[in-house]
Amino acid sequence: MSTGQPASTIGLTTISRTVASLAVGVVHTLERAVVGEERMRTARGNAWEAVCADRARADRRAELHRLVEELAATRAAHRADQRQPVS
Repeated sequence: MSTGQPASTIGLTTISRTVASLAVGVVHTLERAVVGEERMRTARGNAWEAVCADRARADRRAELHRLVEELAATRAAHRADQRQPVS
């Protein structure tokens, strides 16, 4: 006859999840203690850093395009000067 109660067992996955959960808690508490509340990484902070990084990459890309266009214009002007007949 069965009693209707499930058998209570602790498996390897339960132990692994518990250890991982405790490790995350320790790291989070340690980070708070080391860097302080005001410097804690947050989703908002991470998003803002990503926005700033995207803007910096866009600025560098625009500067590179400007330099390439300037180089191409200088090269074209130099070629045009070489094609003109010498008087």
